[in-house]
Amino acid sequence: MGAPEVTVSGVTFWIHLAGRKHPDRVAIEGPSRALTYAQLSEGAIGVAGALQRDGVQPGDRVAVALPEVEDFAVALHGCLLHGAVAVPVDLRLTEEERAARLAGAEVALTELPSAAAVSWPMASSGDAPVTVMHTSGTTAAPKQVVLTQGNWLANALGSAVALGLDPAERWLCPMPLTHVGGLSIPIRSSIYATTAVVHGRFDIQRVLDDLMNPERRITLVSLVPTMLSRLLDAGLSQPPALRWVLLGGGPISGALLERAAGAGVPVAPSYGMTETCSQIVTFGWPLPGAEVRVSSGEVVVRGPMVSAGALDEDGWLRTGDLGAFDEGGRLVITGRKADTIVTGGENVAPAEVEDVLMEHPDVADAGVFARPDVEWGEAVVASVVLHEGATVGPEELRAFCAGRLAGFKVPKAFEFVSGVPRSQTGKLLRRELA
Repeated sequence: MGAPEVTVSGVTFWIHLAGRKHPDRVAIEGPSRALTYAQLSEGAIGVAGALQRDGVQPGDRVAVALPEVEDFAVALHGCLLHGAVAVPVDLRLTEEERAARLAGAEVALTELPSAAAVSWPMASSGDAPVTVMHTSGTTAAPKQVVLTQGNWLANALGSAVALGLDPAERWLCPMPLTHVGGLSIPIRSSIYATTAVVHGRFDIQRVLDDLMNPERRITLVSLVPTMLSRLLDAGLSQPPALRWVLLGGGPISGALLERAAGAGVPVAPSYGMTETCSQIVTFGWPLPGAEVRVSSGEVVVRGPMVSAGALDEDGWLRTGDLGAFDEGGRLVITGRKADTIVTGGENVAPAEVEDVLMEHPDVADAGVFARPDVEWGEAVVASVVLHEGATVGPEELRAFCAGRLAGFKVPKAFEFVSGVPRSQTGKLLRRELA
C-alpha cells in the first residue's frame, strides 16, 4: 500500500510528492553518487523515523554536520519531514566557530542515523521554522536566521517565475550547502522535482568542465562575481546547455557583465541575502510577492520569502545595502551602508571604486577600504591584484580612476597584493583589508 501521505498544512510535502511523481528522476547528483527522488524520499523518511525514535520533538534544532553532500541532503529532508529545525554546520570552520553554530541544538548528526519506522501522520504549519542559517559574517559577526517552510516555498516559486523552469532542469551548485546560496539549490530543486548537481565547493576546472560538456547538460548555475570572473579567465565560453548564471552574493560590475556577454554566457543578476532565502530580486525586479523600497538610500524589503525574525517594527527588513531605482524602475545596488567611506566630508561607496578598477585590463581583483587620515578623516585606499605579467603602476591607475570618478573618490593610495581576502563563497572580507 505504501507509506501514508506526508502533509504540511494539508498539502503533500514536496519531497514525498516528488518521490511519488518522479521516483526514477535524479534528485541529487553529488561527487560520490546520485540519488533518485525515490531514494531521497525513502532516506528522508528513515531519518525522520530515527529522529522520532531518539526522542527529537518537532521544533527541536538538529545540527547537520555531515561531510558528504548526498548524506547531508538526506538528513536535511529527514529533518524537514519530521518537523525538526535543520542547522547546517560547515565542517571547515574552526572549533570555536562550529561550537557557536551548535549552540542551542538538541542533537547533532555527524553521520546518518540508522533508519527507523515513523509514526504517521507527520504534519507541521507552513510558518513553522525548518532551517536556521548563519549569515556570512563579512561585515559583522555571523547571526542566526530562522527560515520557515513557507519562506523557502515562496522563494522557490518566485525564482521559477523569474528564471523560467525547465522540467529537465539541472542546477549546478558549486557552493557549500551550509551557505544559503548553496542550500537554496537542492531545496528549490526538490520543490520543482528537478535535479541538483552538487559539488559542495568551488573548483574552477570541475565547474568549467561541467558547464562546457554538453553531456552534463547543466541548465542553471549559481555563482558569485569572483567565481564567474575566474571561470571566464579559465575559458568559459558559449556553454552549450546553460540557460542562466544566477549571479549574486556581492556587487556585480558592469565590466564583468560585458565580459560574460562577449563570451556568450547568459547572466541573470540577482540580489538577496540569508534573510530572504538567498534571492529576492532578479534582473532588478522583485520576485512575485516581494516588495522593495529605497528609504534614505537604504534598500528595505518584505515578502513571504523574508524571515519574520529579521523584520523591524514596521514590518520591513532593513538590508544595510545602498541602492536606487534606474530610469526603468530596476533596482541597482550601489554598496553597503557600513562600508561607506567619509573622506573630506564626502561619501564614497567602495564598490563603485572597485567596479572602475576592475574595468582596467591589467587588474584581476580589487578591494577598496578606508584608512584613518589626519587631513581627510578617512582616505580611500585600494588593494589591487594584477594579472600575471602586468606592470601597471599607481599613477596609471590613479589617472584611470580620475577619468571615470569624481576626484574625492579616486584612491589616495594603491597597494599591490597577491590576493584580497574573500569568504568561502567569494565575498570580499572588507574588514580584513585594513
